[in-house]
Amino acid sequence: MDFALSERAASYLARLEDFMTKHVYPAEPVYASQHAELVAAGRPHEVPPIVEELKREARAAGLWNLFLPDVSGLTNTEYATLAEVTGRSPLLAPEATNCAAPDTGNMEVLHLFGTPEQQEKWLKPLLAGEIRSCFGMTEPDVASSDATNIATSIVRDGDHYVINGRKWWTTGAADPRCKVMILMGKTDPEGHPYLQQSMVLVPLDAPGLTIVRSLPVFGRHDQQGHCEILLEDVRVPVENLIGEEGGGFAIAQARLGPGRIHHSMRALGMAERALELMCQRAVDRVAFGKALAQQGVVQQQIAESRIAIEQARLLTLKTAWLIDTVGPKGARTEVAAIKVVAPRVAGEVIDRAIQIHGGGGVSDDFPLAAMWAGARSLRLADGPDEVHLRSVARTELASYLGK
Repeated sequence: MDFALSERAASYLARLEDFMTKHVYPAEPVYASQHAELVAAGRPHEVPPIVEELKREARAAGLWNLFLPDVSGLTNTEYATLAEVTGRSPLLAPEATNCAAPDTGNMEVLHLFGTPEQQEKWLKPLLAGEIRSCFGMTEPDVASSDATNIATSIVRDGDHYVINGRKWWTTGAADPRCKVMILMGKTDPEGHPYLQQSMVLVPLDAPGLTIVRSLPVFGRHDQQGHCEILLEDVRVPVENLIGEEGGGFAIAQARLGPGRIHHSMRALGMAERALELMCQRAVDRVAFGKALAQQGVVQQQIAESRIAIEQARLLTLKTAWLIDTVGPKGARTEVAAIKVVAPRVAGEVIDRAIQIHGGGGVSDDFPLAAMWAGARSLRLADGPDEVHLRSVARTELASYLGK
């Protein structure tokens, strides 16, 4: 394995780090202030103006759509390093570079499986950062950790599909810039369990689609929203089908492979920043006659954090390298493993940083509380830890069970 960056990737990295220092970190308090003003004005899901300013700066610097190999020329391994950097400011940097979920996964789906008409109508404006999108998979009435449970119905009626169901945790749907949802539902309830599902494009202004509410995450409401959506006899043209009927499960797996690399590396970016904040706080604060950095218990927390980050990063980079060399199927076990390890490590490191910051750590004076909420939520997003642990265990046990 070789994780060395190519000349192209090294150039991207240098520009990205410069962009973070000059533009993103200084924009964080501006974002918080503008968001608070919008919330007070009763417009909590509108994007603060600073985000569009950052997008213009990033595009001018050539830091745009880095996640898509056909656009950036980067391998998954190379992009992983850049994703970690953007994870240091999770609310701003991914979107500023047009590399934010769920848009990245949706763009990958449309890039790989979309028809020319779908790409022209939806992929093109997404790549340009003109609109946003959401992904409707999870449902409140079934255990969505098992994707075969998905109950939303997609029934063909002449030249249209009629959709009925309820989705939730549909990230991004509250943002007024969100114009389309890639929805997963059942077109063949009696078929093979992995051939029942299909994916269709559903405009958010379609009659019968209702955004019921935006769900809080540990009491925090994110700007883009995580929405519960009701679909009642929503009609979309059959041309909105992505791929083939019954291909939804396979498309979902293709979507989630590289996406879990992105999630994991951004989580480690949060962990790195939390460790830096932890060290700085330990040096600056004095208790019982000496700096916290001189206290043995604090030194142990710092050492444990560094070791855990390095281990998780190496496994994630190995996984990205496997996807580059043997494809997502050949990296299935590692993809499952990093989805458990990276958010877990990030949560543990951020938790230690909060502890060393004392009361300040749970406030909004530092980014740690928001980071912790994000890392903890990630242990459920794209499947809970238990699903991925089950996958790893099955692979490990296969030879012993004769499978």
